[in-house]
Amino acid sequence: MDATSEARSGAVPPPEMKPAGDSLEGDWGALSALPGNPMMWLLIWSELFVFGAAFAGFSVARILDMELFAQSQATLDRLAGAINTMVLITSGFMAALAVNAQSRDRSGQARAFIGGAIVLGLVFLVIKFFEYSDKFAHGIGIETNNFYTLYFLLTGFHAAHVVLGIVILAIVAWKNSLENLETGAAFWHMVDLIWVILFPLIFLMR
Repeated sequence: MDATSEARSGAVPPPEMKPAGDSLEGDWGALSALPGNPMMWLLIWSELFVFGAAFAGFSVARILDMELFAQSQATLDRLAGAINTMVLITSGFMAALAVNAQSRDRSGQARAFIGGAIVLGLVFLVIKFFEYSDKFAHGIGIETNNFYTLYFLLTGFHAAHVVLGIVILAIVAWKNSLENLETGAAFWHMVDLIWVILFPLIFLMR
């Protein structure tokens, strides 16, 4: 039966079948409006919850032994921490520039900015390595006291996220679609945010 015959007989053609993937569109609710892959945002929120609990634990431990925490905090290298803060903030800015460049179809420029963000992430890790090495050289380790236990756990856990973030940035620089770059940049901004809270909490607050 041709289209004319169908129209005369009143038969209604079956609805078009949509690809299976389209049925998932919008299932993420508010997460669908965020840049990048919604799965990454689930990871980001879970990581922020974990770090938030750790920050609360550090604050409680400091209240319980303020003198010990003040004495131990005085041995930290605030300059190294401040430099690392600027390094990560600049790295996050470069990741944002990469997303902006890719949105204007400038893939080469986007890759260059992501490469800069990766290099700065490596600089952060090098500074952290020398910071740890100095502590170990002075006989300070994770078991020295409660402050240093939390110091090494929190900063070490964050450094592990920096390593993971560098790997993610390298992947999205290779597969540099706009969504991939937004996804990688979102994770990297989370790493920045955590350090911006971690630095004053451990190095500066009295």
